[in-house]
Amino acid sequence: MEESHPRHPNMAVELALLVLLATLWGASYTFIKLGVATIPPITLIAARTAIAGVLLLAIMQWRGLKMPRDAATWRRFMFQACLNSVIPWTMIAWGERSLDAGLATILNSTSPIFTFFLTLSVARHEVLTSRKLLGVVAGMAGICLIVGVQALAGLGEQLTAQIVTVLAAICYAGAAIFSRGFKDLDPMASAAGSLLCGAAILIPLSLVVDQPWTLAPSASSLLALSGLAVFSTAFAFVIYFRLIQTLGSVGTTAQAYLRVPIGVALGVLFLGESLAPTAWIGLACVVVGVAAMTIPARKVAPIGASS
Repeated sequence: MEESHPRHPNMAVELALLVLLATLWGASYTFIKLGVATIPPITLIAARTAIAGVLLLAIMQWRGLKMPRDAATWRRFMFQACLNSVIPWTMIAWGERSLDAGLATILNSTSPIFTFFLTLSVARHEVLTSRKLLGVVAGMAGICLIVGVQALAGLGEQLTAQIVTVLAAICYAGAAIFSRGFKDLDPMASAAGSLLCGAAILIPLSLVVDQPWTLAPSASSLLALSGLAVFSTAFAFVIYFRLIQTLGSVGTTAQAYLRVPIGVALGVLFLGESLAPTAWIGLACVVVGVAAMTIPARKVAPIGASS
């Protein structure tokens, strides 16, 4: 009996979702910067995970979906939460107390590099071709051209915050690989389970460390928290787990390359900022890099094979 294969995903849809995910997560750095102005990092991320997790759980109930009940799946949710939200989000929020949101975005955009090499050395679940390696190199070259060498002049300052932000990117790389274990679950269930486990870890820490009842957050921080939880977390996580299933871990983390050019484009459109000629070349490099890492190569049928 001939083995059946799943249909290939519509790549136009998947790439559009990749751009949307990059936009939502690119905006998260601005939300975090506004949030940590008056809300401590642990409390900010605890609220982010709790609000988003409860929102997704409510949507699942409305859709008639059930959360898994077996202990093994919830242990995997807990591990995924540590890699994808508890540790990296807290690191980034802490780092952005002293770093600009733009620099945090740049440093955190290295996650596809770590995903590539982790996949190569540990997971080995994807075929790592020279084209994907070209995508890694082109994407990073594009970011350097967009940002410009002068933007990296401050890398020696606030070294601890910068190292912590890069470590968060390594966590994201591990999370992208581990997320493939949820391919049999609805993406919304994977997102909700991971976020609820993250909240279960962070809320007790927030109560002990920050004593949130003593805080007086500003209106802008509370609005930023709302945008962070609803758009850059709940909505973005559903897209993320969907793309892990269709594009793979290396392809999905390629959205990190899109965060910077999307931020630059928004600055041009709404703030009247201008781009240097090298930045336009950088944007082209990013597009090439993302395409090389996400669009699957066509399989050539042997001569004489039936169609």
